[in-house]
Amino acid sequence: MPPSAPLVVPSRFHGPPRSGNGGWTAGALAERLAERLADDHPGRPVTVALRLPPPLDTPLDVTPTETGIAASIDGRTVAEARLAETDPTPVPPVSMSAAADAETRYRGHRDHPFPSCFTCGPDRPEGEGLRIFAGPVARSDALVAATWTPYDVSVPITWAALDCPGAWASDVDERPMVLGTMTLRIDHLPVTGEHYVVVGEVRGGEGRKTFTASSLYDYDGGLRATAEHVWITVDPDTF
Repeated sequence: MPPSAPLVVPSRFHGPPRSGNGGWTAGALAERLAERLADDHPGRPVTVALRLPPPLDTPLDVTPTETGIAASIDGRTVAEARLAETDPTPVPPVSMSAAADAETRYRGHRDHPFPSCFTCGPDRPEGEGLRIFAGPVARSDALVAATWTPYDVSVPITWAALDCPGAWASDVDERPMVLGTMTLRIDHLPVTGEHYVVVGEVRGGEGRKTFTASSLYDYDGGLRATAEHVWITVDPDTF
């Protein structure tokens, strides 16, 4: 098989100001893994581990590993992708109206470690970010939800959409964290202009690690994609 073309994370898809959005970067590498496996990707969960902050506008070498593929720069691994060992367990759905109500309580409007994040940054204008503002659902402090009407659709954007809602189910506004590992299964890619609900929940923690999950549902409550995450507490100034 010929060598893979370098992977580049355009600056538009940043999470922290100086590094790539974890979900978008993970999704871009997962898409490359599907291409290498000649796989249609939807329906097969993929795990991506981020080892370094993904640099922006910088070609990353994509090479095979024993279990999948890796993206690296100057011999240092930035991210690794492989087929997942287990399926992520979906977060229970909420209604479109409940998700719209939850958005009004999005904590990131008051305090956000990365306010220009591609997925959840309130500083992103319409059409330049996903603006998914997952807030607490009224009946549960551990469950967050938001509505999403995509203006553009791809595998990396779908991964990005299911990235940050997991963090906002936790205390990311008080304890900044970045994505360490993400496992995602896409059953059906979302469709531009259609209305969706994204839900997230926290599932535990251990030291600097926080475990969360998120799921994407269509207007009728059909599951489109689901993910699980491991987050790492960080000093935001270093990103």
